[in-house]
Amino acid sequence: MPDLQHCIIVGGSHAGAQVAASLRQEGWEDGITMISTESVLPYHRPPLSKGFLHGGKSDDELLIRPADFYTKQGIEVRLNTRVTRVDPVSRMLSCDNGAQLAYSHLVLATGADVRRLSVPGSELPGVCYLRGRDDVMAIRRHLRPGGHAVIVGGGYIGLETAASLRKQGMEVTVLEAQSRVLQRVTAAQVSEFYTRVHREEGVEILLEASIARIAGGDAVEAVVLSDGRILPADLVVVGIGVLANVELARQMGLETDNGIRVDEHARTALDDVYAVGDCSLHYNPYYDTWVRLESVQNATDQARTAALAISGKPSSYKALPWFWSDQYDLKLQIAGLSSGYDQVVIRGDSRRGRGFSAFYLREGRLLAVDAVNRPKEFTFTKRFLAEGRSADPQRLADESVDFKACFS
Repeated sequence: MPDLQHCIIVGGSHAGAQVAASLRQEGWEDGITMISTESVLPYHRPPLSKGFLHGGKSDDELLIRPADFYTKQGIEVRLNTRVTRVDPVSRMLSCDNGAQLAYSHLVLATGADVRRLSVPGSELPGVCYLRGRDDVMAIRRHLRPGGHAVIVGGGYIGLETAASLRKQGMEVTVLEAQSRVLQRVTAAQVSEFYTRVHREEGVEILLEASIARIAGGDAVEAVVLSDGRILPADLVVVGIGVLANVELARQMGLETDNGIRVDEHARTALDDVYAVGDCSLHYNPYYDTWVRLESVQNATDQARTAALAISGKPSSYKALPWFWSDQYDLKLQIAGLSSGYDQVVIRGDSRRGRGFSAFYLREGRLLAVDAVNRPKEFTFTKRFLAEGRSADPQRLADESVDFKACFS
């Protein structure tokens, strides 16, 4: 171990930024270096597909913390730098610019990267992804009122992007390979609700659609579907999921099955090496399963857990997952994990209007809620899930019953 204590954080993500801040908050007085492949300081990612894409947020407003925070806290930030190799024996890491640094503690906050579309023409200018700030800047160059945008993927990113582009006057088509949007993450009623709303807003949604190729010369001009249909396109945005960035961890000999496996203190199998955020796989006691979560909540909470452990104040990570998605005037708030549900209870009318909640149960046990424009139901359900309380499905479905009275 180096003579001096030096914590190096690989990744300038939500998780990486929070580890650095939390270390100082917990009294860590030694060196902190954050190494990021980004060209800018750590920033909020959720607004990228929303406020930042349609110009409602500036670069400064996007930052998680202002530049002088890192200076005042004595946190060195190295931008435009990629860590290429880590030797866990000598505790040395190498960067693509030739720099070599020694660490006493190492935090992998390497995040995730987009799945790439692999069809002819997918490398044409105008085929974009949406994961980082630079991606949004690339998309903006192709925006124009009346232009045609094709969104590949009907998940949250795809639908949020569709909403933002419609606000800017573009004609938008969403292509979803499965039989409904949001199929992997929501019940059919929620999928049908979002399909209805997007169509009401002027978005064309094509289901069970597959791409044969993307056509164009110097730039994208059209998307050709496998059934022969041709969709004009000035812009194609691909949102077909992400893959955890685990290459560095794999090179170090760590287990990397759908993420870097960590314990309840965010520690990997290597001494003084931690992993946090989108790249990490952790055990969730609420659901008795191993999960890799792509959420700000998990990134920040797990980062605080790692900082506590590094500071000699270990505290087990136990947090109920929660998420959100903003589209048009809709705020979807999700508490819990719905995977494995065998019953869905709808409170409100998902077929009309713009507000309802979907409750997911398995063998009578409440797992999760999707609350659309119903913040109180989200807040109470999130609390009740954390407390392990159960709910009466019949009461949940009856809006004449006081909501809190549905739980025991």
